[in-house]
Amino acid sequence: MADIIKRLPSLPSERALKVIAGRWKAVILYHLFDGPRRLSELRRLVPAVSQKVLIQQLREMEEHGLVHREIFREVPPRVEYSATALGKSLEPVLLALCEWGQRHAEELGDFDQVGDCIIRPRQSA
Repeated sequence: MADIIKRLPSLPSERALKVIAGRWKAVILYHLFDGPRRLSELRRLVPAVSQKVLIQQLREMEEHGLVHREIFREVPPRVEYSATALGKSLEPVLLALCEWGQRHAEELGDFDQVGDCIIRPRQSA
């Protein structure tokens, strides 16, 4: 873990951006907010990402404490990924980023080129 800390910037905002940087991390985390998922489920939920990149992004998020990987000792082995408490704490941040991106596109007259936010405030259970 000390090796990870060495590679992360000391400026908090820069550190946060580095940890969540990656084209698919926000989307993957969004799907993990609902509960544990197997790799095959994530592949179906995010079909545009290659398996190699999906695994790479999951490993990076695991390394940074956002995702937990659990291996079940079964035949065949089963692996599930879930968002940690630290990862779940990013939900309002990701929602704010999405809303800001939409506002930015609207300000620049490019709103018709921007998709809808898939990250939405969740109803309290």
